[in-house]
Amino acid sequence: MISVDSASPIPPFEQVRSQLAAQIADHVLAVGTRLPTVRQLADDLGLAVNTVARAYRELEATGMVETRGRGGTVVTANGDLARARLQQAAQTYAAAARDMGINADEAIDLVRAALDCSRPRR
Repeated sequence: MISVDSASPIPPFEQVRSQLAAQIADHVLAVGTRLPTVRQLADDLGLAVNTVARAYRELEATGMVETRGRGGTVVTANGDLARARLQQAAQTYAAAARDMGINADEAIDLVRAALDCSRPRR
C-alpha cells in the first residue's frame, strides 16, 4: 500500500500523504474506504505516530479524507473535487503558457520538472 524511503530528502509525512493522495485520486482507494488507524499505519511503516497523523491531517485539510471519531478516517468524494480543481489549474496554466508563447512541449517539461522535485525518490 504505502512505502517510505528513509534515504529520501522528502519528509516521511509527505511521502505518506502524497502516496495516499495519489491512491485516492486514482480511485485505488474508493470513496468510503476506511484508512488504517494512525497507530496501525505508523507501526506498519516504522514511523512515529505523529508523522502519520500529520499526513492524515493534511489529507483532511484538502477534503480527501474525513475523520469520524471512532468511525476512523475514510476517503471522501472530495478526492474527485480535487481532481476537478487540478483540471482547472491545468487549463489556467495552459492558457498562460500560450499567452507567453511557450510551446506545449516546453510547458509540459516544466510541469514534469516541478512534479519530479516533489516526488518521493524510490
